[in-house]
Amino acid sequence: MIEQARQALKQWFGYDTFRKGQEQLVEALLDGKDALAVMPTGAGKSICYQLPALMLPGTTLVVSPLISLMKDQVDALNEMGIPTAFINSTLRADELNRTMREIEAGKYKMVYIAPERLDSERFMRLVSTLPIPLVAVDEAHCVSQWGHDFRPSYMHITKLLRQIDPRPVVSAFTATATDKVKDDIVHHLKLSRPVRVTTGYARDNLTFSVVKGVDKRKFLAAYLQQRTGQSGIIYASTRKEVESCRDYLLRLGIEAGRYHAGLSEQERADSQEKFLYDELKVMVATNAFGMGIDKSNVRFVLHYNVPKNVESYYQEAGRAGRDGEPGECVLLYAPQDTMTQKFLIEQSESDEQRKQIDYANLRDMIDYCHTTGCLQKHVVTYFGERNAVDCGRCSSCTDEREVVDITEHAQKIFSCIVRMKQRFGITMTAKVLRGSNDAKVRQFGFNRLPTYGVMGNNKEKEIVQLINVLAADGYLRLSDSQYPVLSLTKQALAVLEGTEKVWQRVTIVQQAAEHTQLAGDEELFDRLRQLRKSFAEKAKVPPFTIFHDATLREMTVRLPASEAELSTVKGVGDRKLERYGQAFLQVIAEYAGQASKQV
Repeated sequence: MIEQARQALKQWFGYDTFRKGQEQLVEALLDGKDALAVMPTGAGKSICYQLPALMLPGTTLVVSPLISLMKDQVDALNEMGIPTAFINSTLRADELNRTMREIEAGKYKMVYIAPERLDSERFMRLVSTLPIPLVAVDEAHCVSQWGHDFRPSYMHITKLLRQIDPRPVVSAFTATATDKVKDDIVHHLKLSRPVRVTTGYARDNLTFSVVKGVDKRKFLAAYLQQRTGQSGIIYASTRKEVESCRDYLLRLGIEAGRYHAGLSEQERADSQEKFLYDELKVMVATNAFGMGIDKSNVRFVLHYNVPKNVESYYQEAGRAGRDGEPGECVLLYAPQDTMTQKFLIEQSESDEQRKQIDYANLRDMIDYCHTTGCLQKHVVTYFGERNAVDCGRCSSCTDEREVVDITEHAQKIFSCIVRMKQRFGITMTAKVLRGSNDAKVRQFGFNRLPTYGVMGNNKEKEIVQLINVLAADGYLRLSDSQYPVLSLTKQALAVLEGTEKVWQRVTIVQQAAEHTQLAGDEELFDRLRQLRKSFAEKAKVPPFTIFHDATLREMTVRLPASEAELSTVKGVGDRKLERYGQAFLQVIAEYAGQASKQV
């Protein structure tokens, strides 16, 4: 049977071989076994059920919430000569009636249906009369309340399965799912001893970065001006932010589209089509955009605000580089974004249990923003992947700031949390450590604690940042609520007892950075940037992974003439010195020689 599947793969889809995980899933479904597949965006999930549907007798049902993807896939399959239809809210009454008659007549090999349509008694009656060998559930994480996109309509799928006799093979597909979500999928869809395939979450062609403490608009302008002609998506958390961001880009002369739920259906459709066909290179959108958009050449996905959870972020970021070519995923972090997400949670109509889950998911997202470890490893570990390794490409892996022992600071923070009975949040803890004269600090008597003011030389913002880092690295736990409460983990207790040390990368002193930003020669800086760009293009990495602008600025100030001198420039480690040192020294020497002749 699998040999016939390989022939069908070549015949209908034009591929000589299966991708990772595909053959195992196709073989399982053809053998009559249920299956659960977790495969990243762009891994070829749809072929895993389309190919068996083509080979099995009868009509396969595909449950999918993605109307745009539904249409794209149905159009593509019909273009290949595979009779396929869909039923969703876009059909007029006459179109729906005709489609239902044609389904009843057995015209189609596959029928895509939106989960909301499973409420239809007419459709359920029709289903009970059809030979249905396979039901495929796409975006299966939507069935789990622990998932990031729970949809009550997915609970009707079991009702659908009860209407079909004999019971069909059931397959569930998703790009992201924690172990808890996977168990929920198996339970709610009543999968029978499913074949489980997880092909891995890591995307080797993507570079992840978290950028903090910048003027977002200036960063956005510089970022896009360096990527003229590239296709990219900018995600913002609210309609207002989308409009503001897009207007700013238009004023800069950067043509950008917009997409959010406040626009008419026609405008959203027009924007989407222009983006798909490269008439628009940049799209500014809420998370409503991109679900099921099969656009392969998106080179960057930039999150202007913090998303609500890791699952959403990884799915949205994963829309970059679907063609396997390099893609950049940049998240601009600002603490106030967290407040926006908390406001959206509170304003939702969810019950308290769901809100608690949403707060826990948001906390995981904030941990990602503050982790000092590999960003991609952090994500794949979150999804339960064991033995993940550092990617070597993300902003953490390429961060060459000095690593210092911050155990003493960590002990002060942990001690303060314990003395505050582990009943307060980050801001209050930071105020006590800073020695704030805040009324609430005095009200609770925290100004009399031994830890009051022990970090008085630090700004409150710096202490808050450090607490967030310690939470992200597993030393602290925050409760899942609107106002999270800090508590210590076993890891922190070991630090307090003096059996474990805490290390962190330190940021270059701001005054020095401002000084180098003002000094140096602009012409030399441009030459060094061009050199950096050439290296970046050869390595297919962002230029800042070669050297940061601050490092190039310092070179223009200090004009190093030897490898020994260049090694003292901040951001020039041994590996980069060996790889790039001579080339940068040569440009600096040539510039210095020309300048001396002019003098």
